[in-house]
Amino acid sequence: MDPSALFGTGPYAGYAYAYPHKTAYRALELALALEDVWAGEDTSSLFLYAHVPFCFQRCSFCNLFTTVRGAPERQERYLQQLARQATRVREVLPDARFVTGAVGGGTPTWLDEGGLDRVFDVLGHTMGAPLGSMPLSVECSPETVTPGKADLLVRRGTTRASLGVQSFVDSEARAMGRTQRGMTVQTALEALRASRVPTLNIDLIYGLAGQTPATWVDSLTAALEWRPEEIFLYPLFVRPLTGLDRRGHDAPDDRLELYRIGRDLLVSCGYEQTSMRMFRAPWAPVVHTPYKCQADGMVGLGPGARSYTRRVHHATRFAVGGGAVLDELDAWLDRDDPTRVDWGFVLDLDERARRYLLQGLLQAEGLDTVAFAEAFGDVRERFPQLGGLVEHGLAEELPGRLRLTAEGLAWSDAIGPWLYSDAVKARMDAWELR
Repeated sequence: MDPSALFGTGPYAGYAYAYPHKTAYRALELALALEDVWAGEDTSSLFLYAHVPFCFQRCSFCNLFTTVRGAPERQERYLQQLARQATRVREVLPDARFVTGAVGGGTPTWLDEGGLDRVFDVLGHTMGAPLGSMPLSVECSPETVTPGKADLLVRRGTTRASLGVQSFVDSEARAMGRTQRGMTVQTALEALRASRVPTLNIDLIYGLAGQTPATWVDSLTAALEWRPEEIFLYPLFVRPLTGLDRRGHDAPDDRLELYRIGRDLLVSCGYEQTSMRMFRAPWAPVVHTPYKCQADGMVGLGPGARSYTRRVHHATRFAVGGGAVLDELDAWLDRDDPTRVDWGFVLDLDERARRYLLQGLLQAEGLDTVAFAEAFGDVRERFPQLGGLVEHGLAEELPGRLRLTAEGLAWSDAIGPWLYSDAVKARMDAWELR
């Protein structure tokens, strides 16, 4: 059976990386005090995230909260406000225990070594995160990685460096609006490998303009030569207000074919598929952490960072266009209280159940139906449409688990949006493009 008949769409309806989606956030009826947001929450196992909203360049596919207008004065104001925000958060959560973390953006390695050091100071000294003894991932771009920065990352406790290569083919990189060249990528990879960061991840995109199955294999082969511990394969999405959208570029219809080529090649090389996007090498370090994304909370620092508890997800107002991003960034820099919670989404029981379902089902190991039942009741009773996944061969029911099949994983970006609530979909559809 054709899965598109079940979903009413092709396999790439939308990237379901978080729920509710940030375009479903709105101004809260009443601003909440940070103390009230965290009242009654378990803070013994938290995720700590810092967002750096600056980039070397704006890629034509990117809809992240970032700007290329990172003048030294604005960078300094950002670092000062980040420290003020962290100080306030730590006052509210003095006993919080952070067990995993990430620095993203934007491009954290856009900052100079002094700026990067100050971000790590915020995480370690101000927030009390045990840098060096917890998993910590940092996003990097080839143009911004130097041997000095790579060494600093590891020295300050980074356990995973994620390099956004996207393509090893220069013409495909140019089609994305990137100025990188093969030598730039090689120099960055050499620096990261020399730093001995425990996990190197390489991001690649399929569905690029001019990309063919042959050039896609070329990129995959080039990545494999570096023996990365992880490889992420992302389908191209043409999102509103991005460079590709302004050019009128349509995402190609060969993405599913390219995905299968990439998946099969990586699996044949011994990589384990842990989600539609993520592949881990057998030599990758085993990471043990008590953090469970379905149940535990996240503290986000910086403009564009998402924070969440069981009941409330919040962030600064989302923007994509260059002017709107700069307006939101400068508004955050001018805030007297950078921890004010006034833009977000309050989750009722149904939305919490949907989030739990999505966070489990879209992973290769599947949903723990016993744990779900303990929190929300029988999953098939609450979401009877899941039977359609089984009937179409996209999921299988195992003792205590509902797991996507190989074909189901391939259709993850249709399954995710299909399970969104009507309220969330209505908010996303009504989101003001800015």
